[in-house]
Amino acid sequence: MGIRNEKLTVAIAGCHRMLNRKPGSHNFATAFCEVDETEVVAVFDFDLDTRTEFVSCWHDVWGDIPTYGDYPKMLEEIQPDIICIATRQTMHAEQSVLAAGLGVRGIMCDKPLVTSLVEMDDLMLACQNIPLLLALDRRWFERYVALCDQISDGIIGEVKSIIAYGLPNLINHGCHWYDALFALAGDVEPVWASGFVDDFSTEPEDSRRRMDPSGRAQIGLSNGTVLYITPDGAYTGSGLPMSFEVIGDTGRLFVLNDAHQSFFWTSDSSDQVQLVELPQDTNAWFAGPAMVRDLVQAIQTNGRTKCDVDQARRATEIGFAIHESSKKLGAKVKLPVSDRLLRIESFPWGNE
Repeated sequence: MGIRNEKLTVAIAGCHRMLNRKPGSHNFATAFCEVDETEVVAVFDFDLDTRTEFVSCWHDVWGDIPTYGDYPKMLEEIQPDIICIATRQTMHAEQSVLAAGLGVRGIMCDKPLVTSLVEMDDLMLACQNIPLLLALDRRWFERYVALCDQISDGIIGEVKSIIAYGLPNLINHGCHWYDALFALAGDVEPVWASGFVDDFSTEPEDSRRRMDPSGRAQIGLSNGTVLYITPDGAYTGSGLPMSFEVIGDTGRLFVLNDAHQSFFWTSDSSDQVQLVELPQDTNAWFAGPAMVRDLVQAIQTNGRTKCDVDQARRATEIGFAIHESSKKLGAKVKLPVSDRLLRIESFPWGNE
């Protein structure tokens, strides 16, 4: 099914961020181009001009690939091995479930994952027997992998709490913060959340801060570790750099500027803060091809990816839990959240 020259065939849904050859976040075409085991064979987008521009940009790589303004028709005619979903959040669940039902072997989905937890439940169920890769790319950044390894090896002892700084919003970018927190904490299951959504009711109706506000929260893990989240104040389009303070029973680890710098202190280090040597990315978007290779390996070995159903579920549910807790004046909300129908849309996206 869908194999040409032993490559895994890829169909892309939503290509408006892939109209140039510059590697970077959300340009999944550049990532597939770097991985020999994959070949893009079709693209869906509602906008004809966007589809045409995509083919023109990538013609020397994949030729005159067919383009579609009808997503189900593309899946039925192309029968791809991999579907890459980069449409807006409101379409992710339906498109993923349909693709899984029509036999794709793996799904790569852009963030944020869904608009409600019932959508998430449907998507998780559809992906029980095929790998899902939610493109929270810090799972593949070498500097974050190295930090997680050092924490696991006991650089500051047993983790007791972690503080995350600079949360720009609860849904669209928030999932990056939650997923990084869970990774640094060892992917222990969260059991409760408590928090407040920032009040931006005086903002204009179309304000992004109003559409997807920031907030502050606590998250309790099953081993007793507590995670703390602080907002960055005003969202300006990029927010403050993601930073963390990891508190262990023998020291502290400071992760600054999205893990481009890190320092640690331990109780036996004579009050000296020491630099943590971290690998740096070797190209503009090292995580892109790394994600694709991870998905390819999962398909070939019947395995799972580094950000599969469990990680995607954790990173998605927290934003909704904070909204639910805020409605209850900051009361603890047990996880999983009972209100699966709460709908929260984030920012408009693409030609959908």
